[in-house]
Amino acid sequence: MHADHPDTATATATRRALLLGLAAAAALPLVGCAGDDGPELVTAADVDRVAPPADAPVATSVDGVAAFGHRLMQAAAEPGANFVASPLSIALAFSMVRVGAGSTTAKELDAAFGFPAQGRDEAYNAISGQLATVDIPPKPKKGPRDPSAKRTPPVVSIGNALFPQQGFQVGEAFLRTLAEQYAAGVRPVDFGGDAADQINTWVDRQTAGRIAKVFDSLPATTKLVLANTVYFKADWHSYFLDVADAAFTKADGTVVRTPTMRNGLRIRYAETAGIAAIELPYAEGPYAMWLMLPPSGGKPEDALAHQVLARLRDSFTELQVDVAVPKWDFDFSIDLRTTLAKLGVSAAFDAGADFDGIAPGLFISAAVHKANITVDEYGTEAAAVTGLAMAMSGPPPTQATFVADRPFAFAVVGGKDRVPLFIGRVSDPSAKRSS
Repeated sequence: MHADHPDTATATATRRALLLGLAAAAALPLVGCAGDDGPELVTAADVDRVAPPADAPVATSVDGVAAFGHRLMQAAAEPGANFVASPLSIALAFSMVRVGAGSTTAKELDAAFGFPAQGRDEAYNAISGQLATVDIPPKPKKGPRDPSAKRTPPVVSIGNALFPQQGFQVGEAFLRTLAEQYAAGVRPVDFGGDAADQINTWVDRQTAGRIAKVFDSLPATTKLVLANTVYFKADWHSYFLDVADAAFTKADGTVVRTPTMRNGLRIRYAETAGIAAIELPYAEGPYAMWLMLPPSGGKPEDALAHQVLARLRDSFTELQVDVAVPKWDFDFSIDLRTTLAKLGVSAAFDAGADFDGIAPGLFISAAVHKANITVDEYGTEAAAVTGLAMAMSGPPPTQATFVADRPFAFAVVGGKDRVPLFIGRVSDPSAKRSS
């Protein structure tokens, strides 16, 4: 970052960068709006996004997301393999569904995501408002980059949407909160028809084509889908124009040759607990990427622990640094139902989940997260989507069978002591009562 940036501003910017880089018919009157980014947008009449209060618990919420991101990586990353996810996207999706949650379902979500006891929706409203620069990202430009061209401002898009089954009734208070705090439009679809295609069209548009689909298919029994997208694109403050193959030693000790970017930069540098870190600033905006190198034999994910990040943030100092960093371009998908079970979230996925604030009987039947990231000599482009599909709970699974197809006894009982008012035996149910 520039030398004249105050430490406090840099810390705030870095927190935001970490989040990104890690990063229907209803009771309310609805108004339709045509568009080419998926199913028709239907918004609640006279309900607009509100400005969050100045005292919204943003810091607590950001700490919760950062801590969740570390636990998520520990639970979902495969040993020795690449990993990318957006804890912000996942937290936003579950913060929305949390609006309609109660009892154990709500408590488990609060614990897993570090949601504040009060002001959760206002905090995420503030976080999204501070980060987002556009509602929908522009279509990507094709062709080679011109190193002499002016740096473009960062593009950050955060999209929220609710896709209910046509005619499915959703709670009024839930819809109002999603509109006021998350700017989440309602887009009715037919889960017995092309709902998955329409949702995927919206996702493709919200991620500038980097994620073509979130769901391959959805069963006709689905009642609604909640979705969040996060898109980020920014140029480096200083390009890496020296790119050449160099050796990279993988976790298993094997060595590969990979395109590596080099530059001598005056940037912020820190060391703590054997971890070396640099902060690479992006152009024209309060965004940066932290790169953390663990000691030899150490685990990279250990550097993402909340306590380590806090120590690094307080240790940065500006130095002239020779930087050599490989280019990378990969994606990752997470079955959130399996992963969140490891983090203590199970009630939301059970038939007895409490999402009565949305509609009685709902539970999360599928939860998917997909993310990808491209880092090259010019900057970074990344996208993520989190999709939560919800269905109605059916009758509980059969645990026993009772077929009265032979003589049986009966008793009519009453009172707390179950006093037998009548008892008897049925030997021939076809017999008729005599007059």
